[in-house]
Amino acid sequence: MLYRELARDDKIQRILELIPQKKPFRFIDRIIELDSDRAMGQYTFRHDEWFYQGHFPDQPITPGVILVECMAQIGIVAMALHLMLEEDKVPHEFTTLFQDVQIEFLQTVLPGDTVTVKVEKLFWRRNKIKAKVDLYKGDQLAASGTLAGIGVKDHHAKD
Repeated sequence: MLYRELARDDKIQRILELIPQKKPFRFIDRIIELDSDRAMGQYTFRHDEWFYQGHFPDQPITPGVILVECMAQIGIVAMALHLMLEEDKVPHEFTTLFQDVQIEFLQTVLPGDTVTVKVEKLFWRRNKIKAKVDLYKGDQLAASGTLAGIGVKDHHAKD
């Protein structure tokens, strides 16, 4: 069955299976919404995450680069995989490379916090994606900006 003929939940499950990042570097617990223009996903930062040991030992906060990675996995990687599948491309033949980030941080994210990333596609052409991303902690905006990436042919991909 073609990807675009799958039910919504089956599409989301397929995308989650295709996302190349794995634990301990996967920052998506679930995808709530995914279509050709928008995505939304969530992640709960667990108290035992590896990066809290040194950032900062007595008052751990989630590093900004990890928040950007969470936003990119939902807003660039998941969205790009979806768009490639919609175009009948074989996504495992591509690697999505991060190209640009412009994020403003407004609040800290602490161990135990669940964040929701809301994504709006700005453009998609020639395997390049740019999206507006907002990261919420509860109903409070914690980070906002744009991310961009490009899918490049992976010459190590297995057939």
